[in-house]
Amino acid sequence: MAVRLKSLLLAFSFFSAVPVLAQPANFGTLTLSSNNSAGALNGSTGGSTSLPAIVSNSDRHDRKCLGFGDSNPDHLLVLQKPFSKLKLKVNSGDQETTIVIKGSDNSVRCGDNANSSNKGALLEDGDWQAGTYQVWVGSIEPGVRQNYRLTVQGN
Repeated sequence: MAVRLKSLLLAFSFFSAVPVLAQPANFGTLTLSSNNSAGALNGSTGGSTSLPAIVSNSDRHDRKCLGFGDSNPDHLLVLQKPFSKLKLKVNSGDQETTIVIKGSDNSVRCGDNANSSNKGALLEDGDWQAGTYQVWVGSIEPGVRQNYRLTVQGN
């Protein structure tokens, strides 16, 4: 009986450590339904979880994934049809931010402000399949809180 109880406890601890795939978004969902669609969501950075530890150290183009945030995604992006190109831009005032996106197919896309004139993150990428994407907006330093506005524009 004691051995069986230990086995059950061990199995429970293993399954409770498995990440939940359908995590709720901290700040809402944006749904795009047709080409040339656009939308915006507000949120705030914060958290001490390494975003690369959640998704990957690099994305599908070998760009480094950076930043710290909450373990739950900040937003869900629902694409009701494929998009040939999406542009996601974070307006965060004077705070450096990053963006990390994970698709339902486990594809990863990452962006920061390296090629931008402001400190907000920018991500432009093509070949977006229909589905639900988890979106994290992170800060460079753990625990830094900064309000932001995320805009998404599709072609």
